[in-house]
Amino acid sequence: MPKIERTIDELYGDDPERADAMVFGRAPDVNRRGFLGTAGLAAMGAAVGGVIPFAADMPAGLFPAALAQAPSPPAGGAPAAPKGPQPLKFPGKDQGLTVLGDRPLVAETPEHLLDDDTTPFAKFFIRNNGQTPDEAKDPDKWTITVDGEVNNKLDLTLGQLKSRYKPQTFRMVLECGGNGRSFFTPPARGNQWTNGGAGCAEWTGVRLADVLKAAGVKPSGIYTAHYGADLHLSGDPKQPPISRGMRMDKAMEPHTLIVWAMNGQPLPNIHGGPVRLIVPGWAGSLSHKWLTRIWVRDKEHDGPGMTGTSYRVPIRPMVPGDKADEKNFKILESMPVRAIITSPANGAKLAAGTREIALRGTSWAGDRSVSAIDVSTDFGATWQKTNVSKPKNRFDWQRWSARVKVPSDGYYEIWVRGTDSRGVMTPHVAGNWNPQGYGGNPMHRVAVLIG
Repeated sequence: MPKIERTIDELYGDDPERADAMVFGRAPDVNRRGFLGTAGLAAMGAAVGGVIPFAADMPAGLFPAALAQAPSPPAGGAPAAPKGPQPLKFPGKDQGLTVLGDRPLVAETPEHLLDDDTTPFAKFFIRNNGQTPDEAKDPDKWTITVDGEVNNKLDLTLGQLKSRYKPQTFRMVLECGGNGRSFFTPPARGNQWTNGGAGCAEWTGVRLADVLKAAGVKPSGIYTAHYGADLHLSGDPKQPPISRGMRMDKAMEPHTLIVWAMNGQPLPNIHGGPVRLIVPGWAGSLSHKWLTRIWVRDKEHDGPGMTGTSYRVPIRPMVPGDKADEKNFKILESMPVRAIITSPANGAKLAAGTREIALRGTSWAGDRSVSAIDVSTDFGATWQKTNVSKPKNRFDWQRWSARVKVPSDGYYEIWVRGTDSRGVMTPHVAGNWNPQGYGGNPMHRVAVLIG
């Protein structure tokens, strides 16, 4: 096999005929339709493990989902050494979680493990920016300062938060800003999340708005800035690993909370315990862990994670892979609509003779709600509506289910697309490429083999 100077994903995006030749061994001058009408179809079927009943509907340049997560062949054409995902080994966590980075610790949850209405601690993703602080010995004495553009500076212990303000419990999605980053071509910088940088837990705490009202935000206070007890990876105590903030209207939104409990239990240290912010619908980096300070500012915050291309997306589309013009970037706020299949899992094998497949999944849409979920078994040629549940409260994800019929044994791809309350739909491929890989939300697809 000739040398590959680009990844298979890049080849499929740019030169699908050549990519087919590299993967399935056909002549590079035969187009996809001609290829599927020859021995090439048998080669592809052998690669995915069975006949492909809807091969005629397969889009040009589509790399089968059954092979999409396999390592691309290295230069020279020799098969890649299958390093594969590394399982997380952490007390109380499901070993099915995949480690994306160990300094700081970052681990995502495969889609099939997000099949619970409420994501348990064991299956909840991990995203850190600095060194994890030691667990608090006396959580109720933990202190949070609220200062800056306020009339009354506050120094509140966690115990005082619990006693002075009315507690609230909401089930809400928390999602990493880089969720979906691995779907961009060319690759973007950072941890290569698929769809597993998200979870939906029940959070208990107090409204940030109640605390800010007690502090008396001045008319000049238009933005927040958040700080925590985690130490920078360098060990420099004067350098925060991250410090993000938000517009005052989002801070005053009634679902934005300072929380101390997750799923009815004290907030675990790895998830920011004893106290953190939860800012639903926006990038998870705003939901500061180990919260120690909220600084109310008279201008947009400019801490680590707020400038350049960090947690910022292009205003006008840029050429993928090109150098960024920072003047063309705006702060990432509401996350895009995303829909995933949680059952069956990618690569599922069903018994011969199966003619109906039960599907389940979930969907969410940042500040918006989900209006529709559709599924396809024929590469998007036709679509079927699903049953979509109502959210428990705003910012809860919405579970969906469906049963789809298939004509015969063989290899199928199940695709799902979500539509939000403003009619915006998940795209076929990740769009609006940006250097840090934010907003990658293409249609999720899983491979299923029957017989």
